[in-house]
Amino acid sequence: MTRHTPPRPVDVEGLFPELVPLRREAVRLHPRAGDPSFRDSSVGGPLLWPADAPWPVCAEEHEDMGYGAPPEDGASLVPVVQVHREDAPGVPFPEGRDLLQVLWCPFEHGEFAYPLPRVYWRAADAVGPVRATPPAPSGAPPDSVPDPCAVHPERVTEYPGRDLPPELFRALRERFDRLEADTGLEYEYHLAEAPGIKLGGYPGWTQDPVWPDCASCGQRMEHLLTVASWEYGGDSWRTWLPAEDRAVVDGEEAPRPGRGRPVREAAGLMLGDAGGVYVFECRSCPGRPVGHWFDCS
Repeated sequence: MTRHTPPRPVDVEGLFPELVPLRREAVRLHPRAGDPSFRDSSVGGPLLWPADAPWPVCAEEHEDMGYGAPPEDGASLVPVVQVHREDAPGVPFPEGRDLLQVLWCPFEHGEFAYPLPRVYWRAADAVGPVRATPPAPSGAPPDSVPDPCAVHPERVTEYPGRDLPPELFRALRERFDRLEADTGLEYEYHLAEAPGIKLGGYPGWTQDPVWPDCASCGQRMEHLLTVASWEYGGDSWRTWLPAEDRAVVDGEEAPRPGRGRPVREAAGLMLGDAGGVYVFECRSCPGRPVGHWFDCS
């Protein structure tokens, strides 16, 4: 089944023409519980991984937040996202590559105890025999191991929320407040950037933006992927819940407890306090260096 985010209930660009130059396109993946094969685009599914390539492990130092330490010989990385180019319209793939694979170490890293991502680009036709995807390592925090999900990619238009330049926010604030008073729609929450797991567009920040710079060239990196805990939060379902999933709500009421979980929490993730991991890349340097950030409530 495809997924279609309803048109925004107001004309964002008509109300705020200053946002037009800042418009970006994103691809919402809309993960839903499923049984994807290694050939499919997926969240948390098996990967099209070459049999002659070792499975990646993490040998970094880990924090022990109560789940125990990873194996002494390193923790196997777990699949997070696999996306074929045909399922990611508008996302710039490297030349000669048509498959994006993102894995991470599910154990806690750094002072904020986040999973550590790694990015691979492949030519799917060149893979040949496929290595079986191993199970998550013993003792891995279950909230950081995505459940297998089919994806339903959808391209959407976004505008900056927390990335809105301060001077522009000040110029638009009165109009934002008037819109909220008239319609109940909060610009940043209901109209700006899409929540959930997505490619491109603007990161789905929970806190203030932290864009990493490339260590090689010093330029600010581009947003590649947001891996969020939830498909939507609070009443953002009003504008961001796909039409095909509206059966989880009753009229204008919020989803009943438990009823929205197959949509809101399909991947079974809880990153900190409903936070997200953001993956960035430098598209100017050879090898596309990668950066990342984590935040939560």
